[in-house]
Amino acid sequence: MELQQAGPIGVFDSGYGGLTVFKEIIKKLPQYDYVYLGDNARAPYGVRSFDTVYEYTLQCVEALFRLNCNIIVLACNTASAKALRNIQQKDLPKRKSLQRVLGVIRPTTELLGELTRSGEVGILGTQGTVSSQSYVIETQKFFPEVKVYQEACPMWVPLVENREHDSPGADYFVKRHLNNLLSQSQGIDTVLLACTHYPLLMEKIRAHTPGHIKIIPQGEIVAGSLEDYLKRHPELDALCTKGGGREFYTTESVDDFNSKANIFLGQPVNAKYLHL
Repeated sequence: MELQQAGPIGVFDSGYGGLTVFKEIIKKLPQYDYVYLGDNARAPYGVRSFDTVYEYTLQCVEALFRLNCNIIVLACNTASAKALRNIQQKDLPKRKSLQRVLGVIRPTTELLGELTRSGEVGILGTQGTVSSQSYVIETQKFFPEVKVYQEACPMWVPLVENREHDSPGADYFVKRHLNNLLSQSQGIDTVLLACTHYPLLMEKIRAHTPGHIKIIPQGEIVAGSLEDYLKRHPELDALCTKGGGREFYTTESVDDFNSKANIFLGQPVNAKYLHL
């Protein structure tokens, strides 16, 4: 085992959406140092193949390792669905270290069955996440009796990233996909927002969803899961520096990132450019 130097926790997303998860992580665990990396130059990942998403995600994970991150959270549903398993099973074993890469799907599905009373849940996500069937497969592992229904919402990410999520036009796409999902079963009582962009559409999603249905964003779940993971793995917690530092990197325009990041994080950022 290599001697490792302590460093920040890495948080990765294909773009801006992971900042909604990052926001909840730093709220729950403010004492840690963090590095956030958005691969904005190659976003969105949701429409790309499994092989491409794996290649891009691995490159970004390796970049975060070079920035001395020992724990990396893939705060991206598409990367978690299409790349995490390969990275955990093929790539990490080659590294003689305690470095770990975590995703957002498993911690969410570990709780999903406890959130529904009817035993029927709906998943709203990107085309990549939905077609991977990851939420269906993982939920069945923990709660085999729960029925999972899915709906891909390809227009929702562009609406958010182009600052149209509050516009009247967004209502059409929100209502359309919610209707598509809920028409699959009258028993759905819990809907998961399986994309980190979607919490910004929460007001409209809530307006077009019957009041008895719970709408679940992932940020708090992932933050709570990371806190629990660090408690259960003190040897990894010891490799995380705790100075309350925050660094942001993007593979695209720094000015664009700084401008749009504020929408997701709710505070100004000063990002640096990272060449992969």
